[in-house]
Amino acid sequence: MNANRSYPRLLKPPKQSFFLFGMRGAGKSTWAREAFPDAHRFDLLDEGLFQSYLRDPRLFGRELLRIPAGQTVVVDEVQRLPALLNEVHRFIESRRLRFILLGSSARKLKQAGTNLLAGRALRRVMFPLLPQELGADFDLPEVLRFGSLPIIWQSPAKEESLEAYVQLYLKQEIQAEALVRNLPGFARFLPVAALFHGQVLSVAALARDAGVARTTVSGYLDILADTHLAWLLPAYEGRLRVKERKHPKLYWVDPGVMRAVKREFHPPGELERGALLEGWVGALLNAYGEPGCGLGLRHDGVFYWAPVEGGTEVDFLLQRSKEFTAIEVKAKETLASRDLNGLKAIAELNGIRRRVIVFLGERPFRTEDGIDALPVEEFLRELAENRI
Repeated sequence: MNANRSYPRLLKPPKQSFFLFGMRGAGKSTWAREAFPDAHRFDLLDEGLFQSYLRDPRLFGRELLRIPAGQTVVVDEVQRLPALLNEVHRFIESRRLRFILLGSSARKLKQAGTNLLAGRALRRVMFPLLPQELGADFDLPEVLRFGSLPIIWQSPAKEESLEAYVQLYLKQEIQAEALVRNLPGFARFLPVAALFHGQVLSVAALARDAGVARTTVSGYLDILADTHLAWLLPAYEGRLRVKERKHPKLYWVDPGVMRAVKREFHPPGELERGALLEGWVGALLNAYGEPGCGLGLRHDGVFYWAPVEGGTEVDFLLQRSKEFTAIEVKAKETLASRDLNGLKAIAELNGIRRRVIVFLGERPFRTEDGIDALPVEEFLRELAENRI
């Protein structure tokens, strides 16, 4: 593993203006510098620049007037000053400037009255480093322990860097942007939310354990989603003979950050490894399904399936039009018959095209009733080749 290596990203920029969101430290700024070396840059983390635009947003427009028509402009941390989007809008229209708008959160941009450019700028998301991007440096135990954010992956002291990351998130993302009124309450909420990783979400239980109101927890969950730290996986509501659950599951995008908010840095044990592997696979499905990742839009939606009766469950259900691929994840080298119960039960769902179980073994095989058992490496290969 080379701490100084720059990893090529799969993200392909659209030809028009676009927002690029992603969790802090995902590599958005580095990618933009490499993809657009000749672009004109405005970094709103520069406090002097930020304060000057805060006092007079029109100054931004006067500086844009000096840029020739048709040029590319990168605005980093655009969420800090949503008012600048009015000028962005004007210069897209009047001078055909192309804007790359980088941000770690869309929360402030979604506030009432914010100009979101009405289709003049597309939306892209950058994820932590994917196995295909890491290449020969990919190491599954290392990813499950520390995650794959570039800022952490390339650090010689990953534990200390993850601790600093959590504090930086609270200070720059939450406190500085005034996303919550009660920062101590949010700080208590984070490790409790990490305990729910990979579980069906109970807002009431989360609120009780964090010592905050249910309505407050709902807002905190929105913040995790808006800052791209976590996401909710909805239950698939099909028309089977049994009633499916309605509550979503909570997953954190990066396993290292999720463990860091719990202050856990040791190698994960067997029980924890199962949830970590499951969440990581789910994040990959989201990443490869994101437009612009270099592989195209791969699915129409991702769900989980778990009937209330019977105790069976399938971790992920990928939908493409009226067809489905069911994916189960097991952090085991050897599979038992009971590990396939969910995939067997879901066979009656109309439109099931393929059933897959991802595990830690070395050789792929197919069961007599058509379930494909794929070791992680084989699953990653099929994912990269658009065969999942």
